[in-house]
Amino acid sequence: NKRPPRGGRWKGNSGVLAGLFVPLLCACFWAGGSAYKPVIIVHGLFDSPKNLLNLQQFISESHPGTNVTIIDLFDGYESLKPLWTQVEGFKAVIYPIMQNAADGVHFICYSQGGLVCRGILSTLPEHNVHTFISLSSPQAGQYGDTDYFKDLFPECVKSEIYHFCYLGIGQRFSVCNYWKDPHHKDLYVNVSSYLALLNAEKPHPNATEWRKNFLKIQKLVLIGGPDDGVITPWQASQFGFYDDNETVVEMQKQDFYLSDAFGLKTLAAREDLITCTFPGVQHVQWHSNETVFHACMEKWLV
Repeated sequence: NKRPPRGGRWKGNSGVLAGLFVPLLCACFWAGGSAYKPVIIVHGLFDSPKNLLNLQQFISESHPGTNVTIIDLFDGYESLKPLWTQVEGFKAVIYPIMQNAADGVHFICYSQGGLVCRGILSTLPEHNVHTFISLSSPQAGQYGDTDYFKDLFPECVKSEIYHFCYLGIGQRFSVCNYWKDPHHKDLYVNVSSYLALLNAEKPHPNATEWRKNFLKIQKLVLIGGPDDGVITPWQASQFGFYDDNETVVEMQKQDFYLSDAFGLKTLAAREDLITCTFPGVQHVQWHSNETVFHACMEKWLV
């Protein structure tokens, strides 16, 4: 075997190849270190992308180079359109992003947007969502006459809203698609055109397929807290809800969990169901609270 000259290096083709290889190898390591999955953010009721710019900044600072897209659809009062209409609209914009992400994407879906994302995950067999972060979203329903609902129903208290929401015309408004009156559960199940289907509280022929689609996610992160002030009960953000005495029944004791109707129990058994509870955070602060981001979201966005 020949050795290079003492104190020298091989010349000729091998030297040229080394000169090309080393920078290329370094570039590959650099690219690998910064290749985070794209993040897709979906806003909530009455919101628009500008409300979520702090969250976008947190992601960019923590994971430089991440492609973050805040979907600009159904802003402001347009967010009152039926949730199935919103699902189809968001799906049309989001699916091309998924197709261009070979390693998958992450969802961060805030408030009502969390229910829109549930609809997408359930009805899109080809989705490649790795982590679904549900940020203070009424996943088990809403039963509270908070400021949001007082703006819509100024003359009604929560015990009366079902009179409108559980009509065909009521189901044309997004908020009625997840209004869940614990004192009128039969009406809710019969009339609900959205949440009762997603949570498999109403039998339907697509339930098995939707469950299979939903379980393609790798992680489900449920974020909420007792000082939210809008999601009522706040435990609905983690699939808890009222019984007919308005006592909160936790997720693990809900019928849809016990029967594993749409996959929550399976996710828990896989250790892919994460809850993150944060006190002291009001509903409109979740997406701009950096402490919440670092504690509940950052490590899942890789």
